[in-house]
Amino acid sequence: MEKSLDRKLKEIHADPHGSRAFILADAKDADMAHGLAAPGKSPEQHSAEGRFRTLAEYRQLMRDVTRQGLVDIMLMSASSNELLTIEERLFDNSAVTPAARANDTTDIFVVRGGRYTGEPSRPFRTATIDHIQCGKADCDPAERALGADLGLYSMTFNNNLERDRETLEHYRDFRLEAERKGFRHFLEVFDPNVSGAVEPDQLGGFINDHIARTLAGVTNAGRPIFLKIAYHGPRHMEALARYAPDLVPGILGGAAGTTYDAFYQLWEARKYGARAALYGRKINNAEHQLAFVEFLRLLADGQIEPDDAVRAYHGTLQKMDIKPTRPLEKDLELTETSSGYAATSAATRRNVAVDGIREISVFDEELTDEQISRLSTLEKSDYHMRRRDRIFGKS
Repeated sequence: MEKSLDRKLKEIHADPHGSRAFILADAKDADMAHGLAAPGKSPEQHSAEGRFRTLAEYRQLMRDVTRQGLVDIMLMSASSNELLTIEERLFDNSAVTPAARANDTTDIFVVRGGRYTGEPSRPFRTATIDHIQCGKADCDPAERALGADLGLYSMTFNNNLERDRETLEHYRDFRLEAERKGFRHFLEVFDPNVSGAVEPDQLGGFINDHIARTLAGVTNAGRPIFLKIAYHGPRHMEALARYAPDLVPGILGGAAGTTYDAFYQLWEARKYGARAALYGRKINNAEHQLAFVEFLRLLADGQIEPDDAVRAYHGTLQKMDIKPTRPLEKDLELTETSSGYAATSAATRRNVAVDGIREISVFDEELTDEQISRLSTLEKSDYHMRRRDRIFGKS
């Protein structure tokens, strides 16, 4: 069966500016970051603290979302990929593409009591390409098609010469191995995981320039099939998409936030050139994951507006007799959520360090009249309030 990912990539490359194709991924690879907390809180709250889902329950959600058929990619850990892709053959008759996290840099070592996420990221790989492809250390050529042929490779730049050079060397070695073994990848570039690494008003440009500079030396045989980055607002997404649409820029979801946060982020990023979205915690923390994914798909295909999607989602929950986490009026609020793995779902304010991740906003700099005219009413209000505070100070 043709994979929807492959079809959409062909459409995007054939008509980079006119194609309406949009790639949607469910990122259920958090067991390579959060340990026991990775599957998320169980809907059954047995105590004030509640309990986490089991790994088996987490994997059942992977099966459910895959069988729903609305996402294009199911991103998993290598061990989940072994079970679902290699042993169960879940994806054989599915349009969904299986993928596995190909590396786990130290800034995603999010363990209780740990302090790793506050240290500058270092490259590290638990999984090997062979284990992702066939479940063992050395694959025979015919065995490489048994598992996933796609992986997520992640880099974090911290504006430190030696650390960033080390990061790039590891990525080069991975690319060469992947090319030899017929393994595709998409590239994730995280924001710096230590505060103060880059001035907030330079962060979007810092990430875009690193992507452009890094991939300039990579020929088609070794290039990522698309990108996964934090969304830094319309200006930086538009600039990256205009510079080289064949890079296929995509966004990561970040911490959960409100339903409107998730829906509006996807809608706006798509408007300004994003062609992919990978949501992990935003899907995993939803009251009903399949319903949530259904509305993400409608937004990705340009069939609904974000506020209407939130209302319709709440209507679906009501029909299912599921109590929403927030009342509708609260769930329609636009808050701010951090993009880092170490971030919680709590709303954060821009330009404040949260768990080592600095949030910035396109509204923290002067916009032209043309740019202002393209903002929504809510964005215009936010922009003018922030501009007033910059000039006159906060009252």
